[in-house]
Amino acid sequence: MACPEFVFVYGSLRRGQVHHSLLKGARCLGRHRTAPVYTMLDLGGYPGVVTDGITAIVGEIYAVSPRILARLDRLEDFPRLYTRALIGTPFGPAWMYLMQRPPLRSKRIYSGNWHKRTRR
Repeated sequence: MACPEFVFVYGSLRRGQVHHSLLKGARCLGRHRTAPVYTMLDLGGYPGVVTDGITAIVGEIYAVSPRILARLDRLEDFPRLYTRALIGTPFGPAWMYLMQRPPLRSKRIYSGNWHKRTRR
């Protein structure tokens, strides 16, 4: 894989989740927990994350090829629905998908962990 980029995934792309197969061919580098500066929202079948919060987001870091990154961009409807921001990780800078305009009526996931979601 030439020139891999790193991606932080926190929802339906994580291991055991519905869209994980889109990461076929990517290399999992490990788990990561972000700084507590986000808000995770429950959007039904998947989460969304926005900035300006107090929650650390739990996920996994993958080294991906440009082709896999393009696949993820299509899934996330980048740049219309989601944007990408670089975050610091122990593995180096990684892209994280952030919602552009979250729905007004969505429940917060206070744990920051889509797999172990607690909503209010």
